Amino acid sequence: MIRVLIERHIAETLETAYEDRARKVLQQAVSTPGFISGETLVDSHDPNHRITLANWRSELDWDRWFHSPERQELMAELTPMMDRDEVITVLQQSAMP
Repeated sequence: MIRVLIERHIAETLETAYEDRARKVLQQAVSTPGFISGETLVDSHDPNHRITLANWRSELDWDRWFHSPERQELMAELTPMMDRDEVITVLQQSAMP
């Protein structure tokens, strides 16, 4: 299993529109093969900073979703609402005992 950390920063006044579209992205991801679970968090010091932590079966599953036409189409609606580029970090468990 891998975890994918997605950071987004929403432009002022677009929070409601962003929430509606971000929900669609998550709903589509949930039905994608390899998706396990996910949650979205709000930075307590910056309400426009959103962090999504998603669990995927494998990096290949995540990569398929990331490059899928469905995600690209949904992100085309979401990206203009952000005032910074999306930052994605793929995490795996450490091999340390």
